[in-house]
Amino acid sequence: MTTNKILNILSITAFSIASTYLNAQEKPYVSEVWSADQGKNYKNPILYADYSDPDAIRVGEDYYMTASSFNEAPGLPILHSKDMVNWKLVNYAIQDVLPKEHFSVPRRGDAVWAPSIRFHKGEFYIYWGDPDYGIYMVKTKDPLGKWDEPVLVMEGKGLIDSCPFWDEDGQAYLVHGWAGSRAGVKSLLSINKMNPEGTKVLDKGVHIFDGHDAHPTVEGPKMYKRNGYYYVFAPAGGVATGWQLVLRSKNIYGPYEEKIVLEQGKTKINGPHQGAWVDTPSGEDWFYHFQDVDAGGRIVHLQPMKWEKDWPVMGIDNDKNGIGEPVLTYKRPNVGKTYPVITPAETDEFDGEKLGLQWQWSANENIVWSSKLPGQKFLRLFSMKMGENDKNLWNVPNLLTQKFPAPSFAASTKVKLTPEDAKEGKTAGLLVMGMDHASIVITNKTDGYYIQLRKAEKAEKGGEEKILFETKLKSSNEAYLKVNVNEPNGICTFSYSENGKNFINVGEPFQAKPGKWIGAKVGLYSVSTQKANRGGYADFEYFRVTKN
Repeated sequence: MTTNKILNILSITAFSIASTYLNAQEKPYVSEVWSADQGKNYKNPILYADYSDPDAIRVGEDYYMTASSFNEAPGLPILHSKDMVNWKLVNYAIQDVLPKEHFSVPRRGDAVWAPSIRFHKGEFYIYWGDPDYGIYMVKTKDPLGKWDEPVLVMEGKGLIDSCPFWDEDGQAYLVHGWAGSRAGVKSLLSINKMNPEGTKVLDKGVHIFDGHDAHPTVEGPKMYKRNGYYYVFAPAGGVATGWQLVLRSKNIYGPYEEKIVLEQGKTKINGPHQGAWVDTPSGEDWFYHFQDVDAGGRIVHLQPMKWEKDWPVMGIDNDKNGIGEPVLTYKRPNVGKTYPVITPAETDEFDGEKLGLQWQWSANENIVWSSKLPGQKFLRLFSMKMGENDKNLWNVPNLLTQKFPAPSFAASTKVKLTPEDAKEGKTAGLLVMGMDHASIVITNKTDGYYIQLRKAEKAEKGGEEKILFETKLKSSNEAYLKVNVNEPNGICTFSYSENGKNFINVGEPFQAKPGKWIGAKVGLYSVSTQKANRGGYADFEYFRVTKN
């Protein structure tokens, strides 16, 4: 047995022990609004949340997943599972988006695109393409701990959707796609030689597939090897309308044969593609992919998979045309054991030492935006001044948000506004953020405190935020705020209460809109006008996600 194989076995054993200990020590969080676990079966999506462009691997008996995070910070979420169905958000691979100063303000839709995660010689690697800067890599020996500082592996514009591959002979490669918005061309897959450490490319690369004729917008390649074939799994046809393509060749540089292996067919699962082939210790094969559901983002599905004549077959071929279609329910993967139901956290009582991992800022975090002191059972968000030219919240960095967790849910909070010396101009509340955004807030004026419903349409284009409803609070500077989100496609109804029991609906229902390459997000914020005196803050007692 080689030294590398021994190191891998030792590493896998250590990760398995660590993850088992972690699961045993913590009470599993189980969402009230979505769980894929159905006992002997599971239902899709396994994650009804915007874990866009997912990639996943198995290391021993543990499964790890990451996803695109764009400009949101921290970035590159790390999810962990023992059974492929129940997932927990356990970490982030990067705390700041690079370059740090550039992403100190929102650059919505930029930065971390379509990552890939791999385990090689005892270390976890994640590669991703930033369409403006190039392909980065970050690695660690402990996925639950601090990851190393990212390395720019390949500098250039338009380089996206990268995946590393280490061959049996030790040679290292990097396959990637192209962003037409920056490179001037897309629908191409290219491969570069890398140094064995995976820290830099060694050549200009060559194209290995051109999708212009039959597979437009081919992107997101993931490379594997099986039975002497090199495989490239790649989505094509567009995010909401496409299909899953697989390429194979006996030579890593091609020529590659092609086959569509998953399509929508007569199902309701549009654009089923882009994800990861993962196996179980018992030898089963499975495929993760996303589905774009507009305001809900790109949600994650799990499909059964098998091999026929050295081609993968995904889902169920209902119409017998040789191409699989996605399933909504199926028997769960055989991992040899049964594990507790667990889901990514949503509710945060703000009684821990830190914010929950479900939260992200709209830019790299500035420490002055918030405070969470030991023993403090609330979250304090300071009233940060908006930009002089800001007409809405699009360019505000200190928005604290999380993903929509289900097609229908309620989010609520209790907030107390302390404006300090400012007689007016401090605002804090509950937000649904996207290309359009709406919020229910508490704000101060010279004659007291008010509840307002605010809305901005076409926020990216500078649409002005308008006040749609306003009422003065009777005596207090605190209020209970709630938003109910309902199907179809995120219809939001905002309400408030002064006693936490009797909630009053305000304004017309708001249609949630996706953000730039992401789904709508829900969360909290605290801001100030430029003219208001400095200072002020809002204390949030909790943030709860429940059934409507």
